[in-house]
Amino acid sequence: MALLNDDQKMLQETAAKFLAEEGGPTKQLRHWRDTGCTDGYGTALWKRFGELGLTGIFIPEDQGGLGLGAVEAALVLEEIGRNLTPSPFLSTAIVGACAIAGTAHAERWFPGILAGETVLALAVDEGPRHAPEQTALSAERRGNGFVLNGAKQFVLHGNSADMVLTVARTAGSPGEAKGLTLFAMPKGAADVERITLADSSKASRIRFANVELDADAVVGEVDDGWKPLTRALNAGRAGAAAELVGVASGASAMTVDYLRQRKQFGKLIGEFQALQHRAAHLYGEIEIARAACLKAAELFDSDDDKVEVMIAVAKAKATSVSKLAVQEGVQMHGGIGMTDEHDIGLYMKREAVLGELFGDVYYHRARVAELSSY
Repeated sequence: MALLNDDQKMLQETAAKFLAEEGGPTKQLRHWRDTGCTDGYGTALWKRFGELGLTGIFIPEDQGGLGLGAVEAALVLEEIGRNLTPSPFLSTAIVGACAIAGTAHAERWFPGILAGETVLALAVDEGPRHAPEQTALSAERRGNGFVLNGAKQFVLHGNSADMVLTVARTAGSPGEAKGLTLFAMPKGAADVERITLADSSKASRIRFANVELDADAVVGEVDDGWKPLTRALNAGRAGAAAELVGVASGASAMTVDYLRQRKQFGKLIGEFQALQHRAAHLYGEIEIARAACLKAAELFDSDDDKVEVMIAVAKAKATSVSKLAVQEGVQMHGGIGMTDEHDIGLYMKREAVLGELFGDVYYHRARVAELSSY
């Protein structure tokens, strides 16, 4: 991965300043959690994302966006993770925008995304683990449209979404990639049950009982939804990995700061060599994970043949490193690290959710082995 260019550095600095001021863990996450917000994030903050142009990273310039790519998205997502900022940025500006790019749906939804007013969600998983090819939700032809029956779960921001990108089976059997179709389902078309995840973010279970969608709801081609779905999922996986690096960095910085202040036996605990070794090891692991994430993003932008294996490497590495960072952070904080009053525990909860999103560490390790012909 090459060094960041001047424009990328400027974007990184802008995102870092904006999110540190507006989206820190106590100012945003705690506020929306403790006030019982049904969205789990502030709509005013989402509009600020739009005003700064951040929501247009994946949207082409000729459609009003910045026309950038996954590398720039990774820079923003790392800052989101560092500050634990609750927002629909990943599900909407990255996954959603990527899924509908180049289709008629882009004209319908891009303006709202650019303004920070529209939220999109992706409904893909049906079981306890991420397995897109196991989709069983059926979409049967009826007249000029389709009728959907089945269920999806853990749909991030599904309760707030103006449109839910839904993966359904129009042909074939569960376990087959062929025969999947991507639908743009408008808000209110299906029964949505709101659920709260471990990190206080909001998701949903969606039940489809004879949900009728017309042919215009199809994103791409019928029976050939695997390609746009894979691209959207790869964008999401690369983005989630970058956010996990931010979580690890934020937790590590908070822990190192604590080591410099907390005293035991008349000494700062940061002076104990054993803790210094652990902090140094964690620093090295975070840098490796960051490099893997940026390389994966770079390959995504260049549409490289090795992009899928590198994204799997990045997601697996970022997940394991982030888990190490939050565990070390809570342990080094001692008893206070187990309390809700201290922010370090919030990083552990965010890591738990992001680590599962779009495939956990075991899913992506298996992907690396499969794609490498092991």
